[in-house]
Formats: sequence, structure tokens, C-alpha cells
Amino acid sequence: QVQLVESGGGLVQPGGSLRLSCAASGISFSFNVMGWYRQAPGKERELVATITSDGSTIYADSMNGHATISRDNAKNTVYLQMNSLKPEDTAVYYCYALHLVRAVHHTYWGQGTQVTVSS
Repeated sequence: QVQLVESGGGLVQPGGSLRLSCAASGISFSFNVMGWYRQAPGKERELVATITSDGSTIYADSMNGHATISRDNAKNTVYLQMNSLKPEDTAVYYCYALHLVRAVHHTYWGQGTQVTVSS
């Protein structure tokens, strides 16, 4: 059974940094895409950043310049380094993974990790 387990969330002051990690288990393949979404209270889940197996990245406009996504394919792990955090970055951050099999998209989600930016 595929599992995505996030870690690294917590409380941080404005201007601070956090590094989120997401480790996948129960797989014998490499995900085509891994990434992060977030959901703030009262808002819809939104894209933060994604990265393909060959390292191509996409960032939400709101994250450009203060987030870096990376992955370790050998460890089936994706990371999100966030700097200069703002209160509006407060949300539950969800790990996301996509495995494409014969044109069928198999998507997986983690349970989420809370990030709170507050003084």
C-alpha cells in the first residue's frame, strides 16, 4: 500500500524558514511527479510546487522566490524549503504524488502537516 508521510511542519515566526519532507513507502517505482499543495482555513486546496522525476519544477506565483522544491528519487522523498515565511503561508501542507501507468493517472496524497506562521 502506497503511503506518503509528511514531516517538518510547525510554528514559525514571520520571516522564518521551514523545510518540509515527504517520504513515500510501499512502492517499487518512481513517481512521475511529486509536489506540495496547501489548504488554508476557508479556502480551497492550491498548488504550491511540483517536481518531475527528471527535476523540472513548477511553482505557484505566490511561492516564487521564497520556496524551493527538490526530490531524492533513490529515497522516494520530496522536500519543500520555504524561506521568508508570511502569515498568509499558514495552511495545512499536503504531499502529492502522481504515477502514470499506460496514460492512467494514479494520484496519492499525504495526511498533511500544519504550518503556522505567527509571531
